[in-house]
Amino acid sequence: MDKRLLHTPEGVRDIYGAELEKKLKLELMLLKMLHEYGYQDIETPTIEFFEVFSSRIGTIPSRELFKFFDKEGNTLVLRPDFTPSIARCAAKYHMDDREPLRFCYCGNTFINNSDFQGRLKESTQIGAELINDDSAQADAELILIMIEALKKAGLKEFQITVGNVEYFKGLCDEYEISGEDELSLREMISNKNFFGAAEIMDGLRLSDDRKEQLLRIGSLFGSIDKLLSAVGEVKNERSLAAVERLESIYSIVKEKGYGDFITFDLGVLSKYHYYTGMVVNAYTYGTGDAIIKGGRYDNLLSEFGKQAPATGFAIVVDRLLGVLKDFT
Repeated sequence: MDKRLLHTPEGVRDIYGAELEKKLKLELMLLKMLHEYGYQDIETPTIEFFEVFSSRIGTIPSRELFKFFDKEGNTLVLRPDFTPSIARCAAKYHMDDREPLRFCYCGNTFINNSDFQGRLKESTQIGAELINDDSAQADAELILIMIEALKKAGLKEFQITVGNVEYFKGLCDEYEISGEDELSLREMISNKNFFGAAEIMDGLRLSDDRKEQLLRIGSLFGSIDKLLSAVGEVKNERSLAAVERLESIYSIVKEKGYGDFITFDLGVLSKYHYYTGMVVNAYTYGTGDAIIKGGRYDNLLSEFGKQAPATGFAIVVDRLLGVLKDFT
């Protein structure tokens, strides 16, 4: 017998025994909590057409997708991200609905990220999507649920980092940066690669003042006061509205008594290009990656024929499980 048959491919693993029991209990607890908030279960297929996750949609880069063909020659992919799948499903079955739609899900995603040592290619996510609501209250609702989920799981020390891509996009509009230049600059700033960002801006022949303001985005993080300090640095309405929106979200969260869990970072822009407003990540000790990620995506459903705002988040169950010591 080939001994390789006893091993899993790189980036995937077996889960069994006490670890699996703990994982299933965590999933059940999180889903029950989402049901209590009025979110209904939705299940989308593990296999989707490639076009659902194409570069036009703005999700995972093509090189990180597991791609294959069906017998008709269609290009298919293993689902790398739940949000486009749920956007497609909502557009198909709720095209004419205008009332808020609340969906929750649990399942596995598959990303061929071989460049990242130790990062799983298959991971379990539990998430929530709130569709047909463009309010700051909707964004705050998702943040409050994130906080409640982490507290219920037993975490005592964690931070929710909130940004808004509209701040960056407002500056790009003002400085006439668009297309691939905008996407490349967005990636550099999001990764805190300020040398790469400066090189892109050198090619665009921006003035020193404009370069400095764009690079300063990476330092606009911290408390609500740090966020509001950004208001005096811009003139365009789009960026100003982005800061005002975050202030409104914070006011709602603070009123619920959870303001201390929130920090802001206008340099959080995400590699998911479908985000149009708030971008949110949750961090805790014991992992360098976000245990929850999400944001607002008001244009994504239009790719599937439905004009509808939406916001959501995904809990990366495997990462959360890895930092929980007392959950039983």
